[in-house]
Amino acid sequence: MTVRVQAEDFDVGAELAALTRGNPRIGGLACFVGLVRDLHPGAADDDADAAAVRALTLEHYPGMTERQIAAIAAEARARWPLESVLVIHRHGRLEPGDRIVLVACASAHRDAAFTACQFLMDWLKTRAPFWKREETAGGDHWVEARVEDEAAARRW
Repeated sequence: MTVRVQAEDFDVGAELAALTRGNPRIGGLACFVGLVRDLHPGAADDDADAAAVRALTLEHYPGMTERQIAAIAAEARARWPLESVLVIHRHGRLEPGDRIVLVACASAHRDAAFTACQFLMDWLKTRAPFWKREETAGGDHWVEARVEDEAAARRW
């Protein structure tokens, strides 16, 4: 299990290759790569210019964030038969199109990998200790939790 919180970008292909290297028991690998959007999800179409996201800044508490993500990754490993788990989450100032998160789950079979990956992303979206601030032409604002994300997390 690998958990990293970093400012630097990551190479998805290299990370996935390292995750699976030398483990012939892996038959399925599911991953999610999150990118910074250029539009706030709650923005109205007629106000798109004011809501266009110029940048997203993520803040966190070093040490605490990694421990909490590692704990939930361990829970995923306890719930599903996973060979390996990788979570990389970036912090700092990111621009639209930048990679923000990589979650990958490896298992003997695809179902466990897919389900665990979805579980981890739902948890990251709702419970991970990150604070997000969007920069827009209309000003900066802190990002609130979305009802849809909370609903998705409740199923677990």
